[in-house]
Amino acid sequence: MRTQSSDQIAIDRPVRWDHPLDPEMLQRDIRWMLDQPPFSEMNPDVFPSHSSLEDVIRHDCRILRYEPGDVIVREGDYGGSAYLVLRGSVRAFLESLWQPRGKPSDLSQPSNWMEWLKQQFKIKSLNRSHGPNNRREGSRSGPQTASADKLRPTPIQQVETAEGKSRIFLQDINAVIDGFQSEPLGVGEIFGEMAAITRSQHRYTVVANAPAIMLEIRWQGLRILRRDKAFREYLDARFRETSLQTHLRETPLLRFLDDASMAKVIAGTRIESIGDREWFAEYRDTQKLDVQAQILQEPVIAAEGHPVKDLILIRAGFARLSFEQGRGHQTIAYLGRGHVFGLSELAHRFRSPASKPLPYQESLRALGFVDVLKIPAELVLSHILPKIRSSELPKPITNPRYDDGGLVVSDVLPQSHLGNSYQVESTLSKLETSLVEFLVDERLINGKQTMMIDLDRCTGCDECVKACATTHNGTPRFVRNGPQFGPLLFAHACMHCTDPVCMIGCPTGAIARDQDSGVISINSQTCIGCKTCSESCPYDNIVMVQVRDEKGRAAVDRKTQLPILQASKCDLCHELKSGPSCQNACPHHALFRIDTSDTGSIEQWFNKRIV
Repeated sequence: MRTQSSDQIAIDRPVRWDHPLDPEMLQRDIRWMLDQPPFSEMNPDVFPSHSSLEDVIRHDCRILRYEPGDVIVREGDYGGSAYLVLRGSVRAFLESLWQPRGKPSDLSQPSNWMEWLKQQFKIKSLNRSHGPNNRREGSRSGPQTASADKLRPTPIQQVETAEGKSRIFLQDINAVIDGFQSEPLGVGEIFGEMAAITRSQHRYTVVANAPAIMLEIRWQGLRILRRDKAFREYLDARFRETSLQTHLRETPLLRFLDDASMAKVIAGTRIESIGDREWFAEYRDTQKLDVQAQILQEPVIAAEGHPVKDLILIRAGFARLSFEQGRGHQTIAYLGRGHVFGLSELAHRFRSPASKPLPYQESLRALGFVDVLKIPAELVLSHILPKIRSSELPKPITNPRYDDGGLVVSDVLPQSHLGNSYQVESTLSKLETSLVEFLVDERLINGKQTMMIDLDRCTGCDECVKACATTHNGTPRFVRNGPQFGPLLFAHACMHCTDPVCMIGCPTGAIARDQDSGVISINSQTCIGCKTCSESCPYDNIVMVQVRDEKGRAAVDRKTQLPILQASKCDLCHELKSGPSCQNACPHHALFRIDTSDTGSIEQWFNKRIV
């Protein structure tokens, strides 16, 4: 038996079920839920004894009640739960009711208190001049529907309840239903599961249009419930159907389509998933290979020189755009959500219907997990391209690399990739190819807030590390080393990823994304030290540290006397109005946070650096 020292404190090791979603869930509620579909239709034998169906309802669910007009999920917020309609009805709005809240890429922090005060004054001035009911519907960045060009009042109110909680609701639900496109959801239907499963933002807003009772199922429980085959198939089918329609209706390329053409496009489009959602394990293995071997391991979505059968829209994830050069592959760019592949070749065919169609001029390969929509070429030619303004079509392919027979006729760098990225070609920068390949190979394209240190300015004074340690009780949350490209060091600090795979296996939901800012942080009260997030992070940006009490004593397990650990990572100092301490402490302005999922942000930073 080990002897406990005076600088230690013995506590019970935290476990999975210590923090139920609803601590006051009643046993009669659990029994009632087990008699309701889909739970009554599930096979209880497929669940492990330590995570039974009853356990999931008891610990990972809670019953919520809503009044007409109450907002249940809000477009733009990050989702962590699915919702099952138990009583009443709700409506899912396919059009934006207001400008969604901030995204991770909007986390530009002022460098000091004076800048912060200026920023607050500017925000208040804008609020006074525009008012809460004078926003342009569709002012959000990204796709807009045809009706978004109209100026309509924002039908939203936010009040504080008697319990001190914030309640968001629509002022006149009946008028909103008449003025905005929406779909009803009734008893037994589930929504919000897409954002929960994919760790992404809600693509629509759901509002109660009658008194309603919902069952919230947080992501950890939803993952266990998917053990039931019928439930898993139901979720997958709904995910594909809803995702398909939502994405197509929000794609700018299709914004001029009439209802009849849109219906035909939706009916003919296929959604395909390439790769594994838990791609971090495979990535760790391929990291050991050289670059060309890594590329060959990546699943091919579309191959250069092959006939263009589909227009490919990337719905989620990232893909490598490349072409063969010698015995290897040259990376041109990486494409993410909203990018289109194959448009230049189809536009060339549309302009010259008498000539033979050109094949794909480049290859598209999946990086990790990618969701794509494939619209058949004939549908594109007959229902989409005739509706697009000629000025918005990609530039003609004047010097194709592959001829109509798929044979190489030119060794020059393909020019069609700019057109392949309809809507975002301005963000495909002219960064040197080696840097693009570096970002892709290191998977830094996943970062929304990547810490980058300019070694031409950094003197190694360690003020950034000291400031981080001071802010976080003596333990810094990043390491000043990592992958390096020339004078640029990409430090081992949480990047608050587009696809945060660290969240996948967390059994308690302790690691989660803030629905307003997109910041990913760890709740020290619910973290049980299981190491799942640390082992899942592909970038080694989460470390395990020993828990200490307010007196600085190290916590050990009462039974085993072994250290009790807790996950630790950068949280962008989100509780400080001054922004990240590390960045503010750098005396040489050598430390930056950049959205490396967007080449436009990187190019903008490079231009400033050169100046």
